[in-house]
Amino acid sequence: MLLLLCVQSLLVAAEVKRLADGMKFTEGPIADGKGNVYYSDIPNNRIMKWNGTKNSVWRENSGRANGLKLDKNGNLIVCEGGNRRVTRISIADQQVTVLADSFEGKKLNSPNDLAIDAKGGIYFTDPRYGNRDDMVLDKEAVYYIPPTGGKILRVADDLVRPNGVHLHKDKIYIADAGGRKTYVYAMNADGTLRDKKEFVAFGSDGMKVDEKGNVYLTTGGKVEIFAPDGKAAGSIQMPEVEIAGKKVREGPANLVFSGNTLYITAQTGFYSVQLDVKGD
Repeated sequence: MLLLLCVQSLLVAAEVKRLADGMKFTEGPIADGKGNVYYSDIPNNRIMKWNGTKNSVWRENSGRANGLKLDKNGNLIVCEGGNRRVTRISIADQQVTVLADSFEGKKLNSPNDLAIDAKGGIYFTDPRYGNRDDMVLDKEAVYYIPPTGGKILRVADDLVRPNGVHLHKDKIYIADAGGRKTYVYAMNADGTLRDKKEFVAFGSDGMKVDEKGNVYLTTGGKVEIFAPDGKAAGSIQMPEVEIAGKKVREGPANLVFSGNTLYITAQTGFYSVQLDVKGD
């Protein structure tokens, strides 16, 4: 599908390519810088791997993995929404280490998305979608796992349903999918947050930022792009596909840059689009 999008007032022709299909609901892509992209297929309870030409199952029984990141040692950090925990998984042998599964003695809701700071500290969002009968926490909040481990911190508890999160330089963006707004915060040395400001009146599932500071949010059938000042700067519309005999436009859930390539997870598919900017 050929489209035109405006990024920082520059009109760019770009083709959204469907690289793989056959999944149920894709999420949480992360690129390793070696040509591989890992991403989640939540209902199928697995983590997938795209190696540039081939799509394969990397891990079964993933705990209904959602958001993924790679730490400085190349380990996969995983929000296991089904298991209600954040884990570290060795790429070499898939050995699992639990990093967080509770706050003040109460089981987490469903860790969703995460970001890792320069010190190795981990921010993660903990909303709950679907059945809420077994929720024990009083908030759907954002937490921080200190780089040295130990007690996790609740760093934002005034959002309706936090989802996408992304670090950009000295700022952190958090999308409140439930409140339909995205906020930007400054970060303190201990991982706590301050100076909350509304970035856009627009919620999101996943998000990323490019090298020019443009923010990419996912919703509906397209990726919305906002300039650093919050003004609309364009969009990437997803193509229509046939599912169960019907033409539908797959809604993007999350995305990741690898150089000038933007990879997008969207329902049953995995996509890419070439841009004239790189990720941050």
